[in-house]
Amino acid sequence: MALSARNQFKGTVTAVRHGAVMSEIVLNIGGGHEIASLISTSSAKRLKLKKGVRAVAVIKATEVIISTD
Repeated sequence: MALSARNQFKGTVTAVRHGAVMSEIVLNIGGGHEIASLISTSSAKRLKLKKGVRAVAVIKATEVIISTD
């Protein structure tokens, strides 16, 4: 599937935590880096996400906000 989003990170799912509505998916993208994402539980199940599955994190954002005290 071709996408216009440039920020695509291939990796391996290292953790899946299902909630009633949302699931947290952690993707190891190499080099000691991980990306965590919250997606709907129905999407996580439809995609059959589980530990060890190869996946791609696609990031499309217009803002990244970082703050300190």
